[in-house]
Amino acid sequence: MSALLFLYSTKARVQHSRARRDSSHLSSPAGFGSPARQASCDLKHRLAKVAKRCFKSHHWTRREILKAAGVGAFTTQLFTGRLRGANDRIAVGFIGTGGRAGDRDGLIDNFLKHNDAQCAAVCDCFTDRREQRAKHIEEAYAAKTAAGSYHGVARIADFRELLRRKDIDAVVVATPDHWHIPVLAAAIRAGKDVYVEKPLSPSLQWNFRARDVVKKSGRIFQYGTQQRGALHVRSGCELVRSGAIGELKALKAVSPSGHPGGKLEKKAVPAGFDYEMWQGPAPERPYCDDRCLTPGHWHIYDYSIGFLGGWGAHPLDVLDWGLPRPMVPVEYEGTGLIPKEGLFNTVMDWKVRCTYPSGLVMDFTTGAEDVTEFIGAEGWIRISRRGIESEPASLTAGLAVSKFDQMGRNHTRNFLDSIRGHATPESPIDCAIRTDLISQLSNIAVRTGRKIHWDPAKETITGDPDAARIMNRALRSPWVL
Repeated sequence: MSALLFLYSTKARVQHSRARRDSSHLSSPAGFGSPARQASCDLKHRLAKVAKRCFKSHHWTRREILKAAGVGAFTTQLFTGRLRGANDRIAVGFIGTGGRAGDRDGLIDNFLKHNDAQCAAVCDCFTDRREQRAKHIEEAYAAKTAAGSYHGVARIADFRELLRRKDIDAVVVATPDHWHIPVLAAAIRAGKDVYVEKPLSPSLQWNFRARDVVKKSGRIFQYGTQQRGALHVRSGCELVRSGAIGELKALKAVSPSGHPGGKLEKKAVPAGFDYEMWQGPAPERPYCDDRCLTPGHWHIYDYSIGFLGGWGAHPLDVLDWGLPRPMVPVEYEGTGLIPKEGLFNTVMDWKVRCTYPSGLVMDFTTGAEDVTEFIGAEGWIRISRRGIESEPASLTAGLAVSKFDQMGRNHTRNFLDSIRGHATPESPIDCAIRTDLISQLSNIAVRTGRKIHWDPAKETITGDPDAARIMNRALRSPWVL
């Protein structure tokens, strides 16, 4: 029923907006008998009829509801996944259990809220972190048992051991960025479904190889852009795709910037930390606290391209979701700051202009929060994690804004439903590739100081061999993709 209410509210807004524009020369107001009211009433009547049938047959899927209501254009992807019994619990292992996975309302908490998922194993290079996360899970399950105790979460140091376990169905990868693709590829080959945190990786070529592995396997892939689980984000993107603001004239994506600093002081590796495994495929470097014990790796080019990808993934993903068709810019030109002192050396304070084949321009810049703005011939819609606004204001007036924990809960729910064969991943690999590509090419444009030309058919940079070489990174032996 929630799907029906959502579809009615979104599509009715589009029809109401179009009808007001198309009938502006008429004397009758948008009341009974007006095109807007009639369109809304017709849709509401159809959805009400389907709702009655749904209540009689509780196993209807969202796709069946859409088809019966005649509004199937809102979801065009086919469902994938393997059918499972309704009572089967999906055993989930967590690889990388730092802040994104282990903080309050993080990924572990998201999965704990789903009764058909079993948080079965945690894997991390830090012994104390493994123990803390496992204890948190066991306490959550103990609170739900009559005995008041539970001991069943595996603590694992090496992710390969976790992947060899036959009792693990799916894994959540929330490692530092340089480990995302190697772990993803290994997990897929081990027959696991995979939820991967953003950004994809520090290398475009790694991304393309991962896409090949995912598509050949038929396994479920979900990208960690949890804002797709937010009702106001979904509604705003569907309004844009449906033409509510007319033809797109300009786009803006704003992301928080990175940070300078980071102390280079060398220290002994702390007890209980496998630093060699943590470095993995990245270049070998001397240990220092700011490399590993804080989120320093977000801002170190050995492991990441910085917030260009780490935070930029969110507004760019919203942008990708709202475009009328899948596409990426073909020209990138801009500036940014690369710190010259300290440990942190990823791009900050960037201003990149990205141009699509049609000539449509998207400005990718930094700001206080993540924002995506769609500017059309007949209005605009601005979407952030915290809310949505528009011109005309009536387009988005009254839309419920999802809180952060709701986004994560909905996004992980979609992942589990996709594994069960009841849904399609809302953040599939192709979307992840497109958004990460914009971040990667923006990084290359800033670092080279040159305009970057992208060939989407050949998936390469043209006319600049030096820039094209930055698309790939070597993996430190013995690691391979």
